[in-house]
Amino acid sequence: MGIDQRHRHYLLTLVGLFLLVWAVLAIEPSNRHDWLLENLLVVGLAAALLSGHKYYLPSRSAATLIFLYLCIHQLGAHYTYAKVPYDDWWRALTGNSLDQQMGWERNQFDRLAHFSYGLLLAYPIREVLIRLGLRPGLWSLILPVDIVLSTSAIYELVEWAGAEMLGGGLGRTFLATQDDRWDPQKDMALAAGGAVIAMVVTAFAARARRSKHGSG
Repeated sequence: MGIDQRHRHYLLTLVGLFLLVWAVLAIEPSNRHDWLLENLLVVGLAAALLSGHKYYLPSRSAATLIFLYLCIHQLGAHYTYAKVPYDDWWRALTGNSLDQQMGWERNQFDRLAHFSYGLLLAYPIREVLIRLGLRPGLWSLILPVDIVLSTSAIYELVEWAGAEMLGGGLGRTFLATQDDRWDPQKDMALAAGGAVIAMVVTAFAARARRSKHGSG
């Protein structure tokens, strides 16, 4: 099997695994209407990847990062982001409450999801920019952070508008602020922080590869 075939096989394997995760988490979600709304993101990303697959196939690293993020998102969509029972899982595993140990008074899963958005998707964004002609260098590390922050802001605006239109319990569920008035700002900051970490790691990895090739 050639390199290109092995690569496509890996991508198809990830697609198959995600469809399995999606199907399992689509069974009796906590709020079917919220689940449908949250899956609009999945539909949009899938449409973008499918429409551009002739011009761009993500690397194994980028595809794996996208897969991990979508799995986190589907978990939030299944339970609703404010009610993912991670503390119950942690208590069953360790006998202790993670929330109590960390001093958390709210469900933190949505914070994890926003942080993961930057941490896991900044590298694929950089890869797309380079495929479009951006030269590897400082701007290829700065622009993914900028895109993550700007798209996070757009998402928060869309989320707010959607909650206003939906109103009532569904609007509050979709918004998932958990009575924190600074929730949008914190979410954007976490996404940007995750992206910065991803780009710092990318920069060090690229430097290490150059050093290795230079000494080889």
